[in-house]
Amino acid sequence: MTPADSAPVSPKSPEAKAPPTAFGKGFVLDAWYFVALSRDVAPASLKRHELLGEPVLIGRTRAGQVYAMRDICPHRAAPLSAGRLVEKPGEGETIECCYHGWRFRPDGVCAAIPSLVEDQPYEADRIRVRSYPVRESQGMVFVWMASDPRTAPDPDHEPPLFPGVVGGGAKMVEWMDFDAHVDHAVVGLMDPAHGPYVHQQWWWRSETSMHEKAKAFEPREHGFAMVRHAPSSNSRAYKILGGAPATEISFRLPGYRWEHIQVGEKQVLALTCLTPRTETKTTITQIFWSDHWVFAIARPFLRMGVIAFLKQDGGMVNLQNEGLRYDPALIWIDDADKQAKWYQQLKREWIKSRAEGRPFVNPVKAATLRWKS
Repeated sequence: MTPADSAPVSPKSPEAKAPPTAFGKGFVLDAWYFVALSRDVAPASLKRHELLGEPVLIGRTRAGQVYAMRDICPHRAAPLSAGRLVEKPGEGETIECCYHGWRFRPDGVCAAIPSLVEDQPYEADRIRVRSYPVRESQGMVFVWMASDPRTAPDPDHEPPLFPGVVGGGAKMVEWMDFDAHVDHAVVGLMDPAHGPYVHQQWWWRSETSMHEKAKAFEPREHGFAMVRHAPSSNSRAYKILGGAPATEISFRLPGYRWEHIQVGEKQVLALTCLTPRTETKTTITQIFWSDHWVFAIARPFLRMGVIAFLKQDGGMVNLQNEGLRYDPALIWIDDADKQAKWYQQLKREWIKSRAEGRPFVNPVKAATLRWKS
């Protein structure tokens, strides 16, 4: 048994003020975070999000361009998301502040200050609102959160590509806010031992069905995977897929966990995106794709199950917070907690490699883990 992983942070790190390598503290930066499905970002829309404690406006121009900028007008601090998208001659499409009408291009550059008169030669384009790199990929919108947004270079990698995004758009999406730091949310999702105690549905599994399991793991880009295998015999929900399903479960920094199931030529992808809003709130978004015929029939029941799981996990987070507010030392055991320990090692190495200006070296080694659940 070992205490919760922690390590000192380099004084050169931009996060040195908040010991980001300690479990439950700080965030993984210089990384892509999921913010929305593409279909939920409508033309001319302006929506406020909170990412890693920062207010971020996500919008789309009428021409179809998605953009992200800090949701604070630099004039008098009104949220830009409370304004509107306008188009003026010679300016193109701009975001107009609701307070004094200052207008900003999607790249954050100020295009106009309406209160100025002709003999007041103020250079509006010298004013900028912080903009964030944004990408649309596989029907999702991702925002790059840099370690130093004032001098941030272009992203040095693209958002992850997930296997099994098939059958058109997402078939089902559910989300819930957890009152937890993203670290606790991540390890809660990858914890293999809590299922029989927290998720006690007749169609899933129960404490009485527990038995020993052995699963092979291997490192993957920015994370690790439980290599493809047949589902456990006490996981009853897989039986509705028929055939001989084979599943692979992967995790990748900063907070993506997905299960890719293959049944012959058909596929199911269950993707969980963890989006930290603040130090104490994380949004869990679960997205499903499938070209399997049974998905259309079972979707209403699957939705009920997903909602039940999220509520049960959220309830456990609230109970856990009762103990965490006393800042106790946490105990991690092998092998049931090995994935949680890997996550902490990955986070530490990511932050350290960025601070030292060197390539990331995955600390995870191939292993077979054994536990009961």
